Amino acid sequence: MTQTGELHRKKLMKLLNEENIEAFREDFLDLLPYDQAVFFKEQTEQIRLRIYNYLSPREVSDIMKNIDIEDTELFITEMDPAFATMVFSEMPYDDAVDILQELERDEVASFLAIMDEETVKEIKTLLRYEEKTAGSIMTTEYVSVFKSQTVAETFKQMKKEAPDAETIYYTYVLDDNKRLVGVLSLRSLIIAEPDEYIKDIMSENVVSVSAGRDQEEVAQMIRDYDFLALPVVDFQNHLLGIITVDDIIDVMDEEAHEDYSKLAAISEIDSPDSMPITSAKKRLPWLIILMFLGIITASLIGSFEDTLEKVPIVAIFIPLIAGMAGNAGTQSLAVAVRGIATGEYGKGSKLILIIKEATTGLFIGVTIAVLITLLITVWKGNFYLGALVGVAIFFTLIVATLSGALIPLLMERFNIDPAVASGPFITTLNDITSVLIYFGLATTFMNLLL
Repeated sequence: MTQTGELHRKKLMKLLNEENIEAFREDFLDLLPYDQAVFFKEQTEQIRLRIYNYLSPREVSDIMKNIDIEDTELFITEMDPAFATMVFSEMPYDDAVDILQELERDEVASFLAIMDEETVKEIKTLLRYEEKTAGSIMTTEYVSVFKSQTVAETFKQMKKEAPDAETIYYTYVLDDNKRLVGVLSLRSLIIAEPDEYIKDIMSENVVSVSAGRDQEEVAQMIRDYDFLALPVVDFQNHLLGIITVDDIIDVMDEEAHEDYSKLAAISEIDSPDSMPITSAKKRLPWLIILMFLGIITASLIGSFEDTLEKVPIVAIFIPLIAGMAGNAGTQSLAVAVRGIATGEYGKGSKLILIIKEATTGLFIGVTIAVLITLLITVWKGNFYLGALVGVAIFFTLIVATLSGALIPLLMERFNIDPAVASGPFITTLNDITSVLIYFGLATTFMNLLL
């Protein structure tokens, strides 16, 4: 926090301790919503309960919008239930649903039981959609008009509905059957004549998504088209809601965290205040799987005991070859997972990815093989040993680079998240491959090394 920010924080704390409600409200509400949220999160439960008493439900809802969903669960449940329902009522419906999805079933039922009928109806509509789909992140607070309306009638309607709408930059146009037929930007509406009809100035080229569309695909569409919002429709093209860019930013952040944790072989990223036992439970499953794969690697090395006994010097290069394979595989994996996640690799370009990674592995393999052959020849005075390690690294790097690209593509083919092909998982598989290649070559050409 900056020096100015620290002074402001101390002033707010002083006003809280003095129970100077008016002065606290004036100073606190002077802050930007994000800064309000930062100050709020720093406080103890006792102080937060006092803040709830000083602020209105709408003002608290503005704070909640700037706090991670995982944290809002704690804050909502510590509020008085009646006050919490009023906070929910002041939120956009999609934000309220996001928080409710983090709560236990009985807690959700308790809140819904005391909410007003209109809010309950809208929230239940959104709650029925499967998590991580377009329907689950859309909002039903938007402005829609009929194509037969005039611009003047539309302005009158917007003035009435705009305060409760998530965004007014786009107005969605419906036909008499309430099907989505067009979209109108705020700019087009402003420059139009009052007596013009909406059907004459709207754009009929509407991009929409179905309610069951995966949220990652929606994020890619908004990124590709530079939209501020995207309409969600049912199978008959009836408008169900809209997804705004601020919700997509949250989705992208969530997906990035999720993919990072999978690449690190963790079920989900630990928060700074996680208990050690909780962190251990999240990390253990993958580590146990990797332990068994490691045992396979050890067993493979043991099966070449005769080679190790006759030519023990080959053992010192095992970490080098396995490490190179793991690093090359992880690099290729990162390229493949990123390309799949961003939609860069469609059906036609996946073959290009495989060819590119194979070629890259070939160039890297040749370069490293030549270098390591020369280094070991000078270091150990044994050209055959250097050539063995060089050839083993050459083939190992090609296989590792290919596996780093192929495994995520195969996983996507079987509808498994490619990020599950985590760095440690690829590394361990490449350890097994590199051991087989290295000791296979060492056993075959053992006579040259004696």
